[in-house]
Amino acid sequence: MDEFKRIQKSSLLILLLQFTGAAIGQRDLYLSVRVGDEATLPCNNVFNDQDQCESTTWLLSYSGSTAVLVRGGQIGEEARAKSDRLRVTEKCSLVIKKVTEEDAGPFTCRQFRSGEQQGSDSLVLLSVVTMTEHQNNDEVTLLCSVTTRVSCRHKVKWLLQGRDVDEDNKDIKTSASDCNASVTFQTSHYGSTQRSELFTCSVTADDGNVQTFSFQSSDGDKQAATTSTTTAAVTSSPTIKNSGLLRLVLVSLGLAALIMIVVAVNIWTRAKEKQTQMDEINVRYDVDDGTVNYENIRPPDGV
Repeated sequence: MDEFKRIQKSSLLILLLQFTGAAIGQRDLYLSVRVGDEATLPCNNVFNDQDQCESTTWLLSYSGSTAVLVRGGQIGEEARAKSDRLRVTEKCSLVIKKVTEEDAGPFTCRQFRSGEQQGSDSLVLLSVVTMTEHQNNDEVTLLCSVTTRVSCRHKVKWLLQGRDVDEDNKDIKTSASDCNASVTFQTSHYGSTQRSELFTCSVTADDGNVQTFSFQSSDGDKQAATTSTTTAAVTSSPTIKNSGLLRLVLVSLGLAALIMIVVAVNIWTRAKEKQTQMDEINVRYDVDDGTVNYENIRPPDGV
């Protein structure tokens, strides 16, 4: 009797664990990825006895249409345009390389056997984070926005050194709304390197999952080059002035040293000539008549 109760309790526990695991596995997943990064979308209802994900299908649905990205573990015809950015892992997760805003949306993983769907869908809501930088005279504004292709309820805000920006901070202005946030400050306060190190964009999904992204402009090469050039001109102007002043001082010191050298050489030359003339003349006094006779003691030519 006791053994029967023990077996009954064990069976009930196993059933409970299986039910809990199924409930957790079918929970919608919110995933935010920055433009240009790689996204890995897990399939939480995958069958473990698949060799090459032959029972797995991935779908992307939005605007009333559905595209088949993966069918039977292989990239589908409707995804050929971006097939070089898609691949399926051993665990049937879908990997998207170099994510763009067009990749945002709800992805569904389904399991099929003998043409029939097995179990419930596994849903991944992919959001794409875009960061841009805009400069207006002496002010810089960083923008962080989230693209979802569905109703967006993400909370977005900028953090300074991992913390909320103080509302009393007169040097930094922030604003935030669903799926968008901005921060504005003077160009002289934070250089381009400091911006990437100090400012992060915090994205909170509808399920409470929080992800943070360090600042990295997504405007492209032209915008990045313009911003970099402008920033360098602003931040390096004191250095340019200091370099000019230092160059002026060095030139003045060099000119003074050159003048001193010329004067010293001139004095030395004259002294040398005078000494040479003295050496070439022998002064002899005649003791008898008190006269002075000068004799040139320079050797005759050719001697």
